[in-house]
Amino acid sequence: MLTLVSWGIWAILFRRMGGEISPAQCQALSTLGILPVLVALGLMPDLPGAGHRRTGIALALGSGIISCLGNVACYAALNHAKAATVIPLTALYPAVTILLAVPLLKERVNLLQWIGIGMSLGAIYLFNPREESGAAVGGSASWLLLPLAAIVCWGVAGLMQKAATNHISARLSSIWFLAAFLPVAGLILWREPLPTGISPGTWALAAAIGFTLAVGNFTVLLAFASGGKASIITPLAGLYPLVSIPIAIVGFQERLNWRETSGIVLALAAVVLVSLSSKPEHASPATLTTDIAL
Repeated sequence: MLTLVSWGIWAILFRRMGGEISPAQCQALSTLGILPVLVALGLMPDLPGAGHRRTGIALALGSGIISCLGNVACYAALNHAKAATVIPLTALYPAVTILLAVPLLKERVNLLQWIGIGMSLGAIYLFNPREESGAAVGGSASWLLLPLAAIVCWGVAGLMQKAATNHISARLSSIWFLAAFLPVAGLILWREPLPTGISPGTWALAAAIGFTLAVGNFTVLLAFASGGKASIITPLAGLYPLVSIPIAIVGFQERLNWRETSGIVLALAAVVLVSLSSKPEHASPATLTTDIAL
């Protein structure tokens, strides 16, 4: 729930970002908001992990890098197609995490939970309306490879985040995950220097975007570390529009259309279904098969 609030605010902030800087430059500047979260995590007391420390660190760092690669693919797709076409595709990344978590992490999902997962994915799609034409700018279908790459990257990153918390604490997982964003920001700014005269409001908004994104990542890792299933948490975390839409209605006088209303109803039903477990699980957390991962 904390992740939903944090990412819900993040989505509103991102929507308010103007055209003063590019999406990639916004990603780089948002690292300013990640830094205080990293400092706070560094000062927090830690709990010992139950697995292999090096494996956990490698998984957390790798998930951050892969997540950044997904961002880059998404930004590249936005240069070839409209956001209303790209976003509904990239928002379906939890499907990849689910399909991987069941065989690799040996997670068990009952029928009602499968129905809830499907409903949550349907709600994510409804929260991101596409253009009526759905046509890509430029008329070429090759741009579809870019959002598909983002879906795969983000889905794999979600699985790796869960696997990392089976070895190290959520705090340490968050530190290494967020640390991966720093060199990526440097690479973006090296390839695409910032324009001169950026307004203070843009700097503050970009920092707030990074802060809310980082807090959401930390809380979702806490959920993973507390024993939550990747196949359940990831779809629920993708329902952050449940927070964004009321804020948009009250703060920006936006109206709900039939898709968003249907998405809210579907999402609430999904929350109930995915929380239903057939029986308590007392087994120790599963770990990602190291033979294929590292």
